[in-house]
Amino acid sequence: MEKKIVINYNDKQTRVALLEDDQVMEIYMERPVHQRMVGNIYKGKVENILPGMQASFVNIGEGKNAFLYVGDVPYDGNRKKNEKKVPIQRRLHVKEEVLVQVMKESFGSKGARLTGHITLPGRYLVLMPGMNYVGVSRRIENPRERERLKKTTEDLRPENMGVIVRTAAESTQSICLKKDLKFLLRLWDDIQNSYEREKAPALLYRDEELIYRVVRDFFNESVQELVIDHEREYLKVLKILAGLSPKLKKRVVYYRGSAPIFEHFNVETEIERALGRLVWLDCGGYLVFDETEALTVVDVNTGKYTGKKNLEETILKTNLEAAEEIARQIRLRDIGGMIIVDIIDMNVAEHRQQVLERLQQGMGRDRTKNQVLGFTSLGLIEITRKRVTQGLSAMMQQPCSYCHGKGRVLLPEVVSSRVERELKKILHRRDVEAVLVEMNSEVAALLIGSGGAYLKKLEAETGKNIFIRGSDGMHVEKYNILMSGSLQEVARHALPVEEGGLYRVTVEEPHFSNPGHGIARLDGYVLDIEAGGSLVGEEVQVVIKEATRTFARAVIWKKELHHDLF
Repeated sequence: MEKKIVINYNDKQTRVALLEDDQVMEIYMERPVHQRMVGNIYKGKVENILPGMQASFVNIGEGKNAFLYVGDVPYDGNRKKNEKKVPIQRRLHVKEEVLVQVMKESFGSKGARLTGHITLPGRYLVLMPGMNYVGVSRRIENPRERERLKKTTEDLRPENMGVIVRTAAESTQSICLKKDLKFLLRLWDDIQNSYEREKAPALLYRDEELIYRVVRDFFNESVQELVIDHEREYLKVLKILAGLSPKLKKRVVYYRGSAPIFEHFNVETEIERALGRLVWLDCGGYLVFDETEALTVVDVNTGKYTGKKNLEETILKTNLEAAEEIARQIRLRDIGGMIIVDIIDMNVAEHRQQVLERLQQGMGRDRTKNQVLGFTSLGLIEITRKRVTQGLSAMMQQPCSYCHGKGRVLLPEVVSSRVERELKKILHRRDVEAVLVEMNSEVAALLIGSGGAYLKKLEAETGKNIFIRGSDGMHVEKYNILMSGSLQEVARHALPVEEGGLYRVTVEEPHFSNPGHGIARLDGYVLDIEAGGSLVGEEVQVVIKEATRTFARAVIWKKELHHDLF
């Protein structure tokens, strides 16, 4: 498998794409104004204890208090190992100062999750102060190499220090491990000294910027190429590698192409797909992703794929392709929490097992901890994936300011009824003779009715005058009562034109029921222009023949025509 790292850098943001066989598998983004918190170490102050949740809220100086669960408070050595779990209120106290590290970003209304078990990542090792063991990355599969690395690290590590050997350490000499460990121990000393000096809440250590983390954590012998489009950052990467892994410097490429780097490697297209709800498969089937804060549901559909043999083979092929794409999309979108996959129903047990294995293979390449739990009693596949940072959609999108995350808007008929009720309340007042209301054009058409019939009926019911202004650019759920009061005053503001007046307008579209006529608008007020249907997109001068409360009739202005009309 050929792996590449593609980096797009500018002053506003850094974007990184991880490619496997030219397929985009993971996306990472970082903006200077929205720096990530995971990995940061703080001197915090306990603000509140929640015995019922066995947790506490800790002020770390980032605006929103963070969450520290009792299981993430380090063992202090004062209780026996066989003693039952000590309640949170006996382990922490309000106003107590604590050394904590962010292990999960804040999501929605939830603050960041903290741990007292500190981890400091290096190029080859991860240092865990207070622990007392050595672990080796499960991605190092050779038993002899695992044993060598474990023994070497055991000999190097100080007492009361835990160490995990990272994947990048495979085949690395002991002198490199020693150098990495020395750097991490020095960093830990600096953090401890800062803890003694600083007053809580205080940031003691911030993890490195995205490009450094990518080089440190992802760029190893299994990656054939790292391509970056910014000369200064390119030189910075070379400098980082001079200290971390000099032999990889020759694999770094400075991109000089004319097309933007993410377009050249087809990353922009994949980002757009990953932000969409629907993802098409090569076979003609498609996936539908519905994400909530804690649960994501993926629905598999055959779509346009009809197969070549029989129904079972068609379903199997669709489900197998879907399993591969689902595993990729989960990584690409960085989906965390519970994931439920509703595959197309299969009657053959062997086929079900094939799909499950294909999904497990795809998820097995994911660095983020996950588990494919298998089929539920309802035939759904259940997956869990650790949530560490905000997913791609949270990084690039915000809740719709109109629907507020519902993903649906009201029908024009529903909004029309709402406006009608509002108008009746206003027109019930004795001091109101008329009202001017602005709304979406579709809603306005319903309220006016064919030939103005419904508006006349509404005016007859209320005994008042209603002026309606339609606007194509207005959201379907929004409407504005622009003014209410005397008929003379409202009418003067409601009609932006007067009979005989000359106006320059742009013909926007043909008339719906009379295509020979054209439609233009002035502040939402409709002009019906005779013989204007063929002039769509053109700017014309018109003269008003007749002005009503909802629209005006107009003709193209000519000197001789003006004299004939008036």
